[in-house]
Amino acid sequence: MDIRADIKWIQSELNSVQDPALIEIFVRLLKYRDSINESQLDVYNRELDEANARIEAGKYISQEDLEKEATQW
Repeated sequence: MDIRADIKWIQSELNSVQDPALIEIFVRLLKYRDSINESQLDVYNRELDEANARIEAGKYISQEDLEKEATQW
């Protein structure tokens, strides 16, 4: 799949769209995509903050201890 060719085709098709309802659909789709990316970033940052807090509180297991524990499974 050639992404550049797809983008060029989409752009040429958009130039000929006259239907306001179809344009509104494209606008909503693109805004929705942006909101998902933002919310994913928020979740990622929150998870990092939570992990850092657990580490600072000493609530973690070292690689060495985990390997010892795994031998007993």
